[in-house]
Amino acid sequence: MIQFENITKSYGTKTVLNNVSVEFSQTKTTALLGPNGSGKSTMIKSILGLVKPESGTITINGTTISNSDEYRQLIGFMAQVARYPDNLTIDELFSMIEDVRLNISSQKEDLITLFELQQHRKKPMKILSGGTRQKVGAVAALMFDSPILILDEPSVGLDPRMTLRLKEYLLQEKHKSKTIILTTHILHEVEELADELIFLLEGSIIFKGSPEYLLQMTAQRTFERAIAYMLSNSPQQ
Repeated sequence: MIQFENITKSYGTKTVLNNVSVEFSQTKTTALLGPNGSGKSTMIKSILGLVKPESGTITINGTTISNSDEYRQLIGFMAQVARYPDNLTIDELFSMIEDVRLNISSQKEDLITLFELQQHRKKPMKILSGGTRQKVGAVAALMFDSPILILDEPSVGLDPRMTLRLKEYLLQEKHKSKTIILTTHILHEVEELADELIFLLEGSIIFKGSPEYLLQMTAQRTFERAIAYMLSNSPQQ
């Protein structure tokens, strides 16, 4: 479980997280929603230790993350736009990640097959298409069977077939008592994958609950309309 307690983060005069307290539960996939600049990326970077809040604490399984780097071994992270050394081949990249993690991947070969990367393994990253790079990012995030998965716009650049494979894989992972955090602007992915929604606006949480509860609360027929209602009727608007 990941817990934010009174987290505040600012960049200059702009507050991007405003006294945020929230829990990300095990066995659930939580979708972080909100317009650009709402604080989603800062929440993720705070969990990864890439951003240090001015106040508040973040704990993972009861341990405050500011006291240790070891918790990062528990996380598999898939970035929206992954940047890797251009001269490395796919195999060399995965070996480097295993060296950094001090661990041998338990699922790498299966994932390479799942995302059809076999024929690209000896190719340097600089010649790969955007979609192939995204598949490399998926394998890198998932190959250690991590108990925490954080995926930032994971289907960007993937074709429909690979997107379906990724979604089916994530649905399987959810049943392994994992904490999964997802950001996406593709609303049908949220409907298919998320058990819980956290809606951010201007650094504050304006909704936390199930997709079903969002539809009920907003009295809207579709998920798309419910999201539009939240944006139009927020007290902060």
